[in-house]
Amino acid sequence: MTEPVAKPVVTPPIVTRPLITQVMIDAYDEYTHLTLDRRRFMEQLTRLAGSGAAAAAIAPMLAANSAQAAIVAEDDGRVKGEDITYSGSSGEMKGYLVRPADQSGKRGAVIVIHENRGLNPHIRDVARRVALEGFVALAPDFLSPLGGTPSDEDKARDMFTKLDAAQVPADGVATVAYLKSLKDGNGKVGAVGFCWGGGAVNQLAVHAPNLSAGVVYYGMQPKAEDVQKIKAALLLHYAGLDQRTNAGIDAYKKALDAAHVEYTVYVYDGANHAFNNDTSAARYDKKAADLAWGRTVAFLKEKLG
Repeated sequence: MTEPVAKPVVTPPIVTRPLITQVMIDAYDEYTHLTLDRRRFMEQLTRLAGSGAAAAAIAPMLAANSAQAAIVAEDDGRVKGEDITYSGSSGEMKGYLVRPADQSGKRGAVIVIHENRGLNPHIRDVARRVALEGFVALAPDFLSPLGGTPSDEDKARDMFTKLDAAQVPADGVATVAYLKSLKDGNGKVGAVGFCWGGGAVNQLAVHAPNLSAGVVYYGMQPKAEDVQKIKAALLLHYAGLDQRTNAGIDAYKKALDAAHVEYTVYVYDGANHAFNNDTSAARYDKKAADLAWGRTVAFLKEKLG
């Protein structure tokens, strides 16, 4: 009788994740918000990673991945989304409007303001998350005056340098007016913004006295002399490792106190800038994101209910 021949055991190769350091994350933050020079960034990342191959593997983990699965799928039956156009401050604005599918009665409305990548799949997903919490959500495309958000992320970032700084809050004010005109809205409008969009929420609060609430995720602060114009209640989220943005926190708090503005500040220790963006493997911090989101939803329900 022939003895069975044992099959060799094949051990699958161990796939190791490239080491991503804080210095690399800081370099990416400088690239995306200050220099916009990809060649210089990749040269710096190559030096930090030790080789071009390692840098090529790390770069996509630092960047946002538009192919990442949405938390609330586009075809989720619990919400209804549509692409719309409406009147901006000086022309047509594009946007993504989402409502709860089972909407009955009037609801508060929330403007969802994108990062410096424009109205991309991630922000559309965030708008659906907001609608799922019972709000009418509108994610405007603030690149509309330049033709709208392109699919290429680097082109989108470059377009932000060409925006008219005064037109951004003006288009935000027009967005508030549009949402206040909706028949299924209760007349209260809030805003939540991330990174560039966080700064845009701060500016919207300065320019729109009829804004009820503003939620800022790691956004640049307005000028101290403008803070006295703010009437909205504010919820301010900051990442503990985000030295660039955090440099303005103390002065902002001082100005808010002097103007008697209602606000709450949270700093999430150990979290990086863009910690809420779940499409960025290196910077997303689920613990911080979940905590901040829970606080955001509770705040908006309190102020817009």
